Amino acid sequence: MSTAIVTGQPVPGSSLEGDLRALGFDVRPVPDPADAAAALAGVPGDQRVAVVDAGFVGHVHALRLGLTDPRFPASAIPGAVTAQPAARPALEEAVKEAGTVPDAVADRLAAAGTDVHRPELGELVAAVPADPQARNEVRQSVAAVDDEAIRLRTAVKARDGFFTTYCISPYSRYIARWCARRGLTPNQVTTASLLTALIAAGCAATGTRIGFVAAGVLLLFSFVLDCTDGQLARYSLQYSTLGAWLDATFDRAKEYAYYAGLALGAARASGGGDDVWALALGAMVLQTCRHVVDFSFNEANHDATANTSPTAALSDKLDSVGWTVWVRRMIVLPIGERWALIALFTAFTTPRITFYMLLIGCALAACYTTAGRVLRSLTRRAHRTDRAAEALADLADSGPIARAVARTGRSAAAPVVAALGGVAVVTVSALTDFGSVWPVVAAAVYCVTSGLAVARPLKGALDWLVPPVFRASEYLTILVLAARADVNGALPAAFGLVAAVAYHHYDTVYRIRGGTGAPPQWLVRATGGHDGRTLVVAVLAALLGNTDFTVALTVCAVFVALVVLAESISFWVASARRGAPAVHDEGEPA
Repeated sequence: MSTAIVTGQPVPGSSLEGDLRALGFDVRPVPDPADAAAALAGVPGDQRVAVVDAGFVGHVHALRLGLTDPRFPASAIPGAVTAQPAARPALEEAVKEAGTVPDAVADRLAAAGTDVHRPELGELVAAVPADPQARNEVRQSVAAVDDEAIRLRTAVKARDGFFTTYCISPYSRYIARWCARRGLTPNQVTTASLLTALIAAGCAATGTRIGFVAAGVLLLFSFVLDCTDGQLARYSLQYSTLGAWLDATFDRAKEYAYYAGLALGAARASGGGDDVWALALGAMVLQTCRHVVDFSFNEANHDATANTSPTAALSDKLDSVGWTVWVRRMIVLPIGERWALIALFTAFTTPRITFYMLLIGCALAACYTTAGRVLRSLTRRAHRTDRAAEALADLADSGPIARAVARTGRSAAAPVVAALGGVAVVTVSALTDFGSVWPVVAAAVYCVTSGLAVARPLKGALDWLVPPVFRASEYLTILVLAARADVNGALPAAFGLVAAVAYHHYDTVYRIRGGTGAPPQWLVRATGGHDGRTLVVAVLAALLGNTDFTVALTVCAVFVALVVLAESISFWVASARRGAPAVHDEGEPA
């Protein structure tokens, strides 16, 4: 429950108290300003409290934006100010010093160092008229603007892909409103989207044409629900740390489970079947590395100063021209375009063709985005902070071996050193016979170069490339060694291992984005870090036969999955229970 203290003399005919109750507030009128401090102190400390001027006139959605958003400790609009439990002491002090006028209280809060969120209202009206004539004019302004239409419009993500903007959002926003009016939560819709995608993967796994068609249709419906959950969160301001994690994690689970379903379906298809597990694993590796490039670049430049470049200026100029905006958004193959491509080719072609098209599209998108970011990094003069270096170090996921090397060595050109080791271990694994000792030697060299690459803080212009290089090196080594084993089950086991490790890497990103810090070091040590896992897989390939290697990969996949999932779920559930600050991560453009 939240409490709203309405200060000042009630205004005849005002709907303010009813509007506040509709938003979930327990309304306490305080006509005498001298009683406001006592009324504020009487509200339980674990509740949100708002101070609202009795003369407030405005849209209900303006009040909703200003008083109910869970992401901010304090928030204000003209005529109203609110504080969550963490900012309650500051609010009470501000009321004592500035009186009961909400605008003055908000200014005092900000002056005292409290971060006061002031939402952009746009056409929405929020005001405290000084006299009856002004009140009538403001009421006319309120009547002239449909706040429900604005609420629906702003429920859609501001920056989305072409497919989502023109093929999904025109109706998914109404599904979001339908869900809100029936009390459904974004997390429930997110779960429904996951279940729908898993059913789609099951349909694809049947290997029949009708199964492939059903899989494509269900995958698109899962994406509709995926858009709906975010729109529902924005429509009803139901943001949460747990919800942001579920939304981001389930997106990856849906896509990669669907890849596995396609691979299973290809093997079971009539006419002899087709083994496309290598393509499925390659698609997962490529897509994961694309995301790590995005994450690393953004974290490296999150708070960089003097962050300008001719490339960035050109990008901004292109974004000012309508048709180039949509072309650029489609080139990067965001989740909407990507899932539409997968669904279409699943329904009308074969899994092999679907994976070929996906790999080609993702490869072109990766080249485009990476080249642009490299150019931006080389042409700007920016000072990167310790926070950025720490984030990149966390994303690197260095294990005990690499960390030990890092403490004893020094290296410049971190991306080059990391790439040399990665190319060496992948190339040697691909060119030598299965069971050879040379991949083990190359993996040992990779552990050394990985340590040298992170021996100094990652503050160089291109140091953000180090984490994606590590991801590509580890994942491709697993893929190549499983393919060289040339035995049934090796590639599916490798798919499972990479999926489990990728989950750990995504989870690291979501924690950093949510401001909760990277996973604990004991987890990194327990799973070996990227360097340790690469060395272990190489050793297993050298010591075990083909079939035993498959079993070992499966055991590794199960172990990593159990450890990282148990720790991750425990962490996020505990964060939600202890009231971690609510977030809403827009994530990958839909």
